[in-house]
Amino acid sequence: MLAVPGDDQLPVAAARAGNSAAWDALFRRYQLPLYAYVFELLRQEQTALDVVQETFINAARHIASLREDAKFGSWLFGIAHQKCAQHWRKPRRDEPLDESFLEQADDEPWPGELLIRAEQQEEFMSALNQLSEIHRSVLLLHFLEDFPLDEISRITGVSVGTVKSRLHYAKKSLRELVAERIP
Repeated sequence: MLAVPGDDQLPVAAARAGNSAAWDALFRRYQLPLYAYVFELLRQEQTALDVVQETFINAARHIASLREDAKFGSWLFGIAHQKCAQHWRKPRRDEPLDESFLEQADDEPWPGELLIRAEQQEEFMSALNQLSEIHRSVLLLHFLEDFPLDEISRITGVSVGTVKSRLHYAKKSLRELVAERIP
């Protein structure tokens, strides 16, 4: 199995030159983190898969506009973020939420612990889903994807100060929602 390159070894220049192996390496490096981010924002498995595919297609088309190869990851997440924003602006259809994230592996501990974990995860995700898209987005980018504030600023297209503000209010709202659930 081929090794997936780290951020410091990304073959962005080769991808820009049209090297398909370089694109394959970039895809392998970013497909899962990108999918996790998009899925947590959209909560629809097929739509998230489509957005990830559209993101890579747009990246291939517009890689010449990338000025700093080292910023490929945040640039790619920025494209995905814009795709999610386009999805939010579309008229909403009533689609059921995909709850597959609650499924547990067969080698997990005793059933009582599984139930507690599933309930905690369900409660957390329910609280997270009550946040606005802009607040949910900054939380996911910062805590799940581990992007620094300046990268989140580039991805979302707002100033670092706005990112800090959104992060502050998102955490505050999430704490309040969780506190409401505690008897």
